[in-house]
This record gives sequence, structure tokens and C-alpha cells, in this order.
Amino acid sequence: MKKLSRADLKELFKKIVLIILGSFILSVAVNLFVIPNKLLSGGLSGIGLTLQYIFNMPMGVTILILNIPLLILSILKINKKFTALTILGTISFSLFLILTASLNNVLAPVEESYRLLYCIYGGVLSGIGIGIVFSNEGSTGGMDIIAMYVKKEYGIEIGIVSFMINFLIVAVGSVLFDFKVGLYTLIAMYITSAVMEKVINGLNRRKMLLIVSEKEKEVSDAIMNNFNRGVTILYGEGAYTNHRKNVMYCVVSLVQLPQIKRVIKDIDQEVFISIIDIAEVQGNGFKSPIG
Repeated sequence: MKKLSRADLKELFKKIVLIILGSFILSVAVNLFVIPNKLLSGGLSGIGLTLQYIFNMPMGVTILILNIPLLILSILKINKKFTALTILGTISFSLFLILTASLNNVLAPVEESYRLLYCIYGGVLSGIGIGIVFSNEGSTGGMDIIAMYVKKEYGIEIGIVSFMINFLIVAVGSVLFDFKVGLYTLIAMYITSAVMEKVINGLNRRKMLLIVSEKEKEVSDAIMNNFNRGVTILYGEGAYTNHRKNVMYCVVSLVQLPQIKRVIKDIDQEVFISIIDIAEVQGNGFKSPIG
């Protein structure tokens, strides 16, 4: 087994703390906004909510029990790092659901005129919590494990599997309770998904720079020395002039971008910079592998 470096351990510790924080935020969203509003959800959370509404079974306990066989499946069939962080997220989420259960009564009962407001706030808070967990390579278990397994074994995209399962659970819940509950739930789920995507992209946003400058050495040295970012030289040629040009390739964080542009402009007023959004980057200075 590869020994983790000090930087890897620090990164792992940060992931653990943030997964626990995200699980706490998600549990608060469920107990403060979802349950008082009698909303549903996808995945095991949807099953747990349904059982709590009908039989008054604590959702946290139900989710923990239902996750046990899925976690065993994950251990046997899926990536070990994913499984370890999923176990952490699952236990944290279930435990926080139990500990924050008293929040069920803070905003209850819900007047009809406030239901949409609860959907919005519940969706936003849930999206923040899930986004924090997912952006740190974690999961709260449940159908995420099944989706990962189906993807690995049969090549079906995770999004398709998750959508089918979640749609089925919400549809059944709508039949059992009230059709309006299903409609409100879909609103909350959409908001959750949108916010989650923003959180994941916001926490990991990077920009790719393609820089063409006559002062290549000065620009590349400034980026490497002042911002501790590597620069790769790509060899190109102008299609119109047929002149050989060196193109500097560099990936930077969103926070660093304004400073880097200013420094480059100070060196070369005639510089050409192309800035491109990138979804993910791994490697030295960005994401460190932990397993």
C-alpha cells in the first residue's frame, strides 16, 4: 500500500472535515424544511421520509439500516476510496438526522402559502450540503452506490440511473400522499440539483490560459515565480503569417486569474490571452490522490 505523504494526509483530513460539515448541513435542511413541509425526496432519503410519514420511523435510523447492504456491495465491487468516504458520509448524515430531529417542530405546521418558500430554502440548503460532500469525493450512500455499480458493470450513465430511481420513488410517494406533494418535491429537487452544481463548480473552478507573447520568457517566469503555477510551452505557427510562435499553456485558480492577467499585461501590452473554463483538473498543485 502506498504511503501517504504529509500533503496527502492534509488533503484527506480536509475532505473528512468537509464531508462531515456537508452531511450536517444536509440533515438540517431535511429536518428544518423538508419534513415539516411533508416533502419527498429521491433515493433512500425518499424511502426513509415515506416510512417516517407513515409509520413514524426515524429517518436517520432507516437510512443507516438500508445502507448496510449497499455499503457491503460498494466494498466488494466499487473503488475503495469512494467506499471509505461514502461510509463516512452515510454515518455522518444518519447521525446528524437523529441529532437534529428536534428541528422538525421549529417551523411546523406549514401553511399552504409558505410551502413554496420552504421548497426553495430546503432545496438551496440541501444543494449546499450535497455539493460540499460531492466536491470532496464523498457521498451520503444510498442510490449513489447502485448508480456507481450499474455504471461499472453495465456502462449505463450514473445520471440516467439516478434519475430513473428517483423518479420512481417520488412517483410512488405522490400516489401514497398527495399529487401536490410530488410537484413541490420536484421543485425542491431541481433547486437542490442546480445549487449542488454551482457549489461543486464554484469550489473547484479553474481557468486554462493560452498565452501568446513576444516576451515568452518574462511572462512564463512571472507566472511560475509569483504564482507557483507550471507553464507548458506549445509550439505553434500562425496560419496567415507562417511565423513560428510559442504558446504558453497554464491552469490557474479563479482567485489567481485577475492578478495573473495584470502581471502579464504589465510585462507585455500586446499579449494575446485566451481564457477557457475547465470542469476539473488533477495533478500537482490542485488535487492530490489519496488512494
